[in-house]
Parts: sequence; structure tokens; C-alpha cells
Amino acid sequence: MADRGNYTTKDLKNLKEEMKEDLRENLKNFKEEMIHQFHIISEDLRTQIKQVGEGVANAYEKAERDKVELKIEIQESRHEVLAAIKFSYADLDRRLTTLENEFLALKRRIEKIEGRSVS
Repeated sequence: MADRGNYTTKDLKNLKEEMKEDLRENLKNFKEEMIHQFHIISEDLRTQIKQVGEGVANAYEKAERDKVELKIEIQESRHEVLAAIKFSYADLDRRLTTLENEFLALKRRIEKIEGRSVS
């Protein structure tokens, strides 16, 4: 306790300057540590954002492949349906032609029969 009174103004100024210097150094270290932590966090975020971007790109590519596959499948189905319709129309046309021919034959027979009756 006796030493307390022995401090000179110069000692107090030196102590004050040392404390200021320590505070500056501590703040500088704290600032550097905060910047370092920020860089670590920002690098991690960049990595995660890059991964999300890659995931989105992969999903887009898969969607595009699926779209192409669906277009091909639709085209194939369309061709099959058109072929079936064409076949059905050809069959219906054949059947209709047969009916028309039979109708004309019956009509001629009826006209012959009616022609005989009138005479």
C-alpha cells in the first residue's frame, strides 16, 4: 500500500499509455479475429451456395432429359395411334365399300324384279 503513493505523474502517464496500447492491440486482435471468422463463414456459405447451384443445375438437366424422353414417347405413341386409326379407317372403308356394292347389287335386283312385274 505504501507503493500507491509513490506513483509519479510520469508513471501514471506511462501506465495510461500502456493501457491504451494494450487496448489498441486487443481491439486490433479482436478485429483480425472477427475478419478471420467472417472469411471462414463466408467461404462456407460460398461452398454451400455453390452446392445448391450445382443441385439446381443437375435438377434442370434431369428435367430437360425427362422432357426429351417424354417428347420421344409422345411422338412414338402418336405414330402408333395414327397407324391404328389409319388401319381402322382402311378397314371401315373396305366394309363400307362392301356394303355399298351389296346395296347396289340389291338395288339392281329389285329394279329387275320390279321391271318384270310391270310388263
